[in-house]
Amino acid sequence: MPDEQIKTEQGKAFERGEFPLHLVKKMAREGFLGAGLQTHGGAGINSVAYGLLMQELERGDSGIRSFVSVQNGLVIHPIDKFGTAEQKDKWLPGLINGDLIGCFGLTEPDYGSDPSGLKTRALKEGNAWVLNGSKMWITNADIADLFIIWAYLDEIMRGFVIEKGTPGMSVQKIGHKFSMRASDTGEIHLLDCRIPQENILPKTEGLGSVFSCLNQARYSIAWGVLGAAIACYQEALEHSKTRIIFNKPIGQFQLVQEKLVDMLTGITCGQLLALQLGRLMEEGSAEFSQISMAKRNNVRMALDTARKARDILGASGISVEYNSIRHMLNLESVSTYEGTDAVQTLILGKKITGFDAVRN
Repeated sequence: MPDEQIKTEQGKAFERGEFPLHLVKKMAREGFLGAGLQTHGGAGINSVAYGLLMQELERGDSGIRSFVSVQNGLVIHPIDKFGTAEQKDKWLPGLINGDLIGCFGLTEPDYGSDPSGLKTRALKEGNAWVLNGSKMWITNADIADLFIIWAYLDEIMRGFVIEKGTPGMSVQKIGHKFSMRASDTGEIHLLDCRIPQENILPKTEGLGSVFSCLNQARYSIAWGVLGAAIACYQEALEHSKTRIIFNKPIGQFQLVQEKLVDMLTGITCGQLLALQLGRLMEEGSAEFSQISMAKRNNVRMALDTARKARDILGASGISVEYNSIRHMLNLESVSTYEGTDAVQTLILGKKITGFDAVRN
């Protein structure tokens, strides 16, 4: 699926405020879903190749990359890592071939950056689990068939799989967004939602299981935002060669050249950081703080690149006919989800100093 097709589709979808659902099956046929999995029909590519896939998808739009990284890192990954053989056989093939769409229910109305405080609870009643609580800002919620819901069970965080249509669960789409307009976002409400005993992911125990998933998502972001930055840089570069002012292309002006040099340098450094992280992921030696560093650095760089590109484009930079403003608005959300810039900073600060600035 060429980058140009994604850009065209997502530009239209962004303006409408709708996720292009018809692309899901196309992406599945290309092997994008379950890309890193070597079983159940997955493509089995390595971490660097997966990162490059994320980069190219986000050259089109953050929304399409977000869909793929949620399906892979936040739905397929926990089922594969924490599920039983029966659960894997039941759900993974459909998630990989595009018959099933999943979402990751962690964030709550009052708890985002501090998942340890979430209020959703699960109780055992006979041969079933009963869940109560609410989830907010959940990607894919309104189009999902499977819901990976995180809840406290006897004060231990556990993961549960809820299937679409289960009584006691309702989903409401979140609209009226200025960012990630081509991404489906919703809220989930659980009121005495009863699910079978076999729908718990048995190997999930505590926040470590949650962070295992978030690390997968943050890795996807570290690569993905490079694609958004590249798209903005290329658009600004082309514009600088054709926009004439004071009888010459604006690319001849020193201040414009400085912006382009900063953009290209930032992208190159970000790619090297992501490449090295990908190699560490393949070796199984990557630390979560290194993933946080890549997410923090590359999102900051991409946002700065998008803003510089919009400046070079001038008044054209606010038009939907150009891509930079769309990337800039999307990146505001990417900076927030899967751990805010501040959270990544504090993770790195603790790693460097040994002091926990949050808990102290």
